[in-house]
Amino acid sequence: PPLTGEHLNPTDVRFDSSNQPVVHFEFTGADADRWIQISKDFKGQQVQISLDGKQISAPVIQDIFTSGSGQISGNFTVASAKELSSLINSGALPVSLTVIQSSRVEPTLGRQSVDRSLIAGAMGLLLVAFFMIAYYRVPGVLAVMALLYYTTLTYAIFRLIPVTLTLAGIAGFILSIGMAVDANVLTFERLKEELRSGKSLRVAVEEGRKRAFPSIFYSNLATVLTAGILFEFGTGTVKGFALTLGIGVAVSFFTAVVVTQMLLHGVIEFSQLRRRWLYGVEERAIEAPERHATRPAPAL
Repeated sequence: PPLTGEHLNPTDVRFDSSNQPVVHFEFTGADADRWIQISKDFKGQQVQISLDGKQISAPVIQDIFTSGSGQISGNFTVASAKELSSLINSGALPVSLTVIQSSRVEPTLGRQSVDRSLIAGAMGLLLVAFFMIAYYRVPGVLAVMALLYYTTLTYAIFRLIPVTLTLAGIAGFILSIGMAVDANVLTFERLKEELRSGKSLRVAVEEGRKRAFPSIFYSNLATVLTAGILFEFGTGTVKGFALTLGIGVAVSFFTAVVVTQMLLHGVIEFSQLRRRWLYGVEERAIEAPERHATRPAPAL
């Protein structure tokens, strides 16, 4: 009867004296003695390795073995040797299989899944853009412009590295978009506080930036460090999530503290865009002492 592999230790890929990949195997117990006898009886002949009734390899016995271990050599690459080792280790199923349905999915994501993810991402961006513009007005418009710049730059970096967008990678990218919006929200809230205190728009923009920067910096730093740890010690799926998250957060920090601020400083140069209500602050919300202090003296 053939050897069933019941007493076969897990195979692995090693390298021979010429540094070529081989599949190492080892029989134990009675199967080890049977393998030694088979090598004596069939030296120079092929031995068939089958899985579920299908041949997966047919190496030639080149030597007489004195133990249950040996190696399968040939024109292997590391990948093909690993594939054969995995097939041998998987073993035969104790039952027969009947194929009811089969489908093929791409290694990253199926086209349908990609399309749905893109639609969901676009809808999310539109909702965020609507909220930012409705609540923050002119700064919201600038935030949307910066967000579009952020998305384009991040995608360009993904293509340059390149980064394979798996489902986990898309999740990391979407989370980084949330971090980008959060940084703008912090800046705009500080800006509104400064405007409510009665400061001029130019001063409020600068003071708002200074007050928001520490929160933005440390929150982004913590996220990037966490992403780095996940990338270093995580598995393949986790690495994809960590990589897209880390890149996205780094780019979002740049757009929040550089791009958005450049746009703000450019906008306030236009006198038509200096009205406080365009920045989400109504005149009645300005603190009374500051308003009185800035009113011109009545004419005598």
